[in-house]
Amino acid sequence: MPLPRLHRQNVNVNANVNVNVQNSLGCSGIMQETILSPEKTEKEKISDLQIRPKVFSEFVGQEELKEQLQIFITAAKKRDEHLDHLLFSGPPGLGKTTLAHIVAAELGVVIRATTGPVLERPGDLAAILTNLDEKGVLFIDEIHRLSQIVEETLYSAMEDFVIDVMIGEGVSARSVRLNLKPFTLIGATTRTGLLSSPLRDRFGVVSRLNFYPPDTLAEIVIRSSGVLGIAIDQAGAAEIATRSRGTPRIANRILRRVRDYAQVVADGTITRDVVDCALAMLKIDERGLDELDRMVLDVIVNDFDCGPVGVKTIAISVGEEVRTIEDVVEPYLIQIGFIKRTPQGRVATEVARSSLRRG
Repeated sequence: MPLPRLHRQNVNVNANVNVNVQNSLGCSGIMQETILSPEKTEKEKISDLQIRPKVFSEFVGQEELKEQLQIFITAAKKRDEHLDHLLFSGPPGLGKTTLAHIVAAELGVVIRATTGPVLERPGDLAAILTNLDEKGVLFIDEIHRLSQIVEETLYSAMEDFVIDVMIGEGVSARSVRLNLKPFTLIGATTRTGLLSSPLRDRFGVVSRLNFYPPDTLAEIVIRSSGVLGIAIDQAGAAEIATRSRGTPRIANRILRRVRDYAQVVADGTITRDVVDCALAMLKIDERGLDELDRMVLDVIVNDFDCGPVGVKTIAISVGEEVRTIEDVVEPYLIQIGFIKRTPQGRVATEVARSSLRRG
C-alpha cells in the first residue's frame, strides 16, 4: 500500500526509501499488534529508564495525586516516620512504577522492586524485607498476582512489622518470628478487583491513575523528545498525543518509531506531516486505532450485525487470543464509546458503525 505524500517542502520522500523503511522497521502484523499495547516490552524496561522522571516536578499529569503524595511525604518526614503503605491502581502504562520510584526518591530512601509472580514462597518475601533499610520502600508490581501464602505472610509485615517463617520440615519444623524495620510497601495493580479485601484494607493510601488528556500527553512527548534529543514541533507532538490512547507508554513508543521514520525518510525533524506518514505506514489511524482494532470492530458490526457477540467468538474470528482482546483492544474501544460490554456479549455502538462507514 503506497504511503500518502508529504505536502511540506522540508520533507523529501523517495519511493524506494519508503519501501526500505517499511521493511527495516518491520511493518509486520506483529508490530501493528504490539505498538499500541500498554504492556511494557523487554526493550522498554531498559530504554524507559532514560526518560523516566526522577522527581515530582518532572512528572507530567496526575496533578491531584501528586499533590496528595507530596503532602503525605512531607508529613511523614516531619514526624520522622515511615510513610503509610500505598496502593496504585489503573491501566498499564500510566506511571505507577514511575511514581513508586519518585516517592522513594522524595523520601530519600532506597527502593527494592519486585513483582507478584516472583515471590513464590514466604522465604522469598522474608529475604527482601529483612534487608530493607529503616523507612525503606518495597515496591511490588502486579501485586494482585501474589500467591495466597505469600499474601498472608505479608499481613503481619504490613501491620506489625514482623514476619513468621517456617524453619525445618516435618515434625521438627518450627515457626520463627522475625522483627522488621519500619518500611513502606507500595503496590501496583491493573486489576484492583483481584485483590483480596484483607490485603487492600491494609494500605493507608489507595489511589487510581487515570488516562491522560491529549494536551498533557503532548507535554510528555515534548519532554521525552528533549531527553532523547529528538527535534519535534508542537503540532507533531499534539498529533502523537491524540493517537496514544491516553497512555504515556504508548506515546513514548510511537515517538521512537516516528523518530526512526523522520531520520530515514525526512530531515530528522518530527512534524505533523511526518507523524501522519509514519503512522499511516504502521496502520494507526487518526483515532488511535490499529489494524487489530478495526478487525474487531468489523467482526462485531458486519459479521454479527453490531452484536451481541461473545469475546471468544471475536478472538477466533480475528485469529487472536482472548486475553489480547480483553486487555489490549477492548479497554480503548470502550473508553472511546465504540463498544459496550453486556451480559449477552459485546455490542458495537452507532458511533462505531458510523466510523467504519467513514473509514
